Amino acid sequence: MLIGFVTLYLLASISVGLYAATRVHTAKDFAVAGRSLPLPVVTATVFATWFGAETVLGVSATFVRDGLGGVVADPFGASMCLILAGLFFAPRLYRMGLLTIGDYYRVRYNRTVEVVTSIAIVISYLGWVAAQIKALGLVFNIVTGGAISNEWGMVLGAAIVLTYTTFGGMFAVAFLDFLQMMVVMCGLLFIAWFISGLTGGVGAVVAHASEAGKLQFFPSGGGYHAWVPFIGAWLTMMLGSIPQQDVFQRITSAKNEKTAVRGSVLGGSIYFAFAFVPMFLAYAATMVDPAKFGGLVETDSQLVLPTLILTHTPVFAQVIFFGALLSAIMSCSSATLLAPSVAFSENIVRGFYPKMSDRQFLLVMRFSLIGFALIVLFVALNSKLTIFQMVESAYKVTLVTAFVPLAFGLYWQRATTQGAYFAMGAGLGVWLTAEIFIQSEVWPAQILGFVAAIAGMIVGSLIPQKIRHAPMPHHNAEGAGHQAQS
Repeated sequence: MLIGFVTLYLLASISVGLYAATRVHTAKDFAVAGRSLPLPVVTATVFATWFGAETVLGVSATFVRDGLGGVVADPFGASMCLILAGLFFAPRLYRMGLLTIGDYYRVRYNRTVEVVTSIAIVISYLGWVAAQIKALGLVFNIVTGGAISNEWGMVLGAAIVLTYTTFGGMFAVAFLDFLQMMVVMCGLLFIAWFISGLTGGVGAVVAHASEAGKLQFFPSGGGYHAWVPFIGAWLTMMLGSIPQQDVFQRITSAKNEKTAVRGSVLGGSIYFAFAFVPMFLAYAATMVDPAKFGGLVETDSQLVLPTLILTHTPVFAQVIFFGALLSAIMSCSSATLLAPSVAFSENIVRGFYPKMSDRQFLLVMRFSLIGFALIVLFVALNSKLTIFQMVESAYKVTLVTAFVPLAFGLYWQRATTQGAYFAMGAGLGVWLTAEIFIQSEVWPAQILGFVAAIAGMIVGSLIPQKIRHAPMPHHNAEGAGHQAQS
């Protein structure tokens, strides 16, 4: 019954994607759903941006092992990213009518800044999307009782997500996000209610976690040796995730500016609240069978939640859980697979072939999607990191290269192209040097790079200018580059 349901669910997802393809006529339709999405759909797709494998399997496992202090990056940093993006970045970026976040760097600075930041953004998605593919492999392996290996599960999962995303683009992502958000929320709440009955209720689980010290959020001691890594993990996810194409796509897919702002803030707030449900479930498992799940926490904590469902719930509850889990992973992976493919096509390829027709550009985006999926699958198959570690590491490169030029460009009038060069060079150089040669457990390399990027922007913008502002607009789906510059 469980395998049959999963099969039907996957076929239904592909069908929705193929239906969405009938609405894709232009590159704008494929990339930003024609800038037509209403508030409920924008909220759902913002929520689905983050609620994926790392939340259900990675964050919950990390919480059981390390407590709230261990999940400062996600959901605390991740949800704040979406809220800050909605409040401070969505209004200004939406008005510019751009197709990608990379277009902003070209319009505000020049083509070189666009290329460098776009490459950094695309690279950052490797770990994030690979984590989703890795989780799909894990789910297929568990659901089939080992009949499908983790590796073949990754291949199958990647093929399914790639199919409906390639045909339907952002319309497919938005439609499925809305439907899958309902499945995720209803399914996990039902499972939480069911599991709480095995532990004596929600209050008993919370009290047990509190007594075990799992609800301690801020470092209780250690001085700056504890606080600096704590703040570093928070800032990496909170700020490094803002200059991301998937976040930008949700902002610009909204039907108007007000919807973009509200959808981002609502989606981020719902995500923060709902991320505690998997954490509750995973910790409850250690109360249901302390010996069994305590051992899993030490060996492979990502299996705690799936094992709990398979061994302590009836089949109908298993169907609901794995349906919700697949919904979360697939909605997140499709969105994060589409985003870097669009960014690469618009900000790298199109710069070399500015006279491409809209039909040719749409074809380039679809082929880029296939190419990126193959690369991500290779990374997922060969990575030894956990799902949570892959996601947590994804945004270091964007924090040190892309965030400072974006934020200073929007809010500091004296920010210059030379300042952006200095910021990118200093941020990237210090980060890589610290990662390779210092490897400090106290001072995270990406935070040193972030501070260097800020200093580089300020110094580079205030000293005599040798590099002039020379934007190189090219036509995109809305002619946005010309509009924004004018």
